[in-house]
Amino acid sequence: MKLSIERAALLKAVGQAQSVVERRNTIPILANVLIEAEGEGVSLRATDLDIEVVDRAPARVERPGATTVSAVTLHEIVRKLPDGALVQLSDDGAAGRLTVQAGRSTFHLATLPKEDFPVMASSEYATNFTVPAPVLRRLFDKSKFAISNEETRYYLNGVYMHVARGEGGPVLRCVATDGHRLARIDADLPAGAEAMPGVIVPRKTVGELRKLLEDDEAQIAVSVSETKVRFATPGITLTSKVIDGTFPDYSRVIPTANPRRLEVDAAEFARAVDRVATVSSERSRAVKMKLDEDRLVLSVNAPDTGAAEEELAVAYSDDVLEIGFNAKYLLEIASQVDRENAVFLFNSSGDPTLMREGNDTSAVYVVMPMRV
Repeated sequence: MKLSIERAALLKAVGQAQSVVERRNTIPILANVLIEAEGEGVSLRATDLDIEVVDRAPARVERPGATTVSAVTLHEIVRKLPDGALVQLSDDGAAGRLTVQAGRSTFHLATLPKEDFPVMASSEYATNFTVPAPVLRRLFDKSKFAISNEETRYYLNGVYMHVARGEGGPVLRCVATDGHRLARIDADLPAGAEAMPGVIVPRKTVGELRKLLEDDEAQIAVSVSETKVRFATPGITLTSKVIDGTFPDYSRVIPTANPRRLEVDAAEFARAVDRVATVSSERSRAVKMKLDEDRLVLSVNAPDTGAAEEELAVAYSDDVLEIGFNAKYLLEIASQVDRENAVFLFNSSGDPTLMREGNDTSAVYVVMPMRV
């Protein structure tokens, strides 16, 4: 194998690949990236056996071929090469070495046989459809903060992507929850997605997927089966196993009759919560909200460190209400609001609270209160 490639194109491709690779590996081949050169380009493939990413880049291929080399080492080398450099990769199979040349720099890296590299078995995908990158980005970005970190409840360690019934008809929906807060985000159902099986996309896959969604013009080809999900652009294909479990019936915890309505400037509210939470002890991080006629008082009382209070002008015209929340949860939910105002709907100080962006019901958040 022998090829020449622009540093920027190689850095992007190997950067995407090496982020999938697990740092601590007992199987040496899993630390490597598979480089395959043919035709007008090169593809770099990496896997941790649960996720596989293939990144294609244009290159001048003099001699087609394939080899595997340490993903992290190659990434570090390419990252440190000067901007605009032309990188030459040539493989000596007999010596088990890959030579990387750029300008006056030459590196010889140990390789492992390409035959040892595990390629994820291709799946028969039941459903195939296309979604614009900004739509998919919104679905996952706004829901991922609520993914659970508890390994025992493994079925909550991802985002549940499925077809559901929204107010205006069927929608593509993403839901995540950790039992304390929940995010439910809807988008118009893409053509061809009607029969999609519901799948739980793992947390790591959601993180890797974000890199495919940077380009607002991109169209993402989504393929779903019972066991796998694939997201593809012309340059990158990300294939992942899905979490083998049943996502709980989240609709039961979304309150439908919370009569008390608070409307507040989302950015102002987030900044005020952040300020008063500064004095709270890290363990509880409890913030008390006291609601009165068009007035919200945020307060923290931490016996060890002190107390804080801040008042905000809001739109509220119901009974007086005192309710406590984990400051971190309030901040994370408030930071999801793209519109100017956040609307909170309360029932009582012990019931789940609903939050949405203005009158938009396509993004709904639920947060459980705390005793304060």
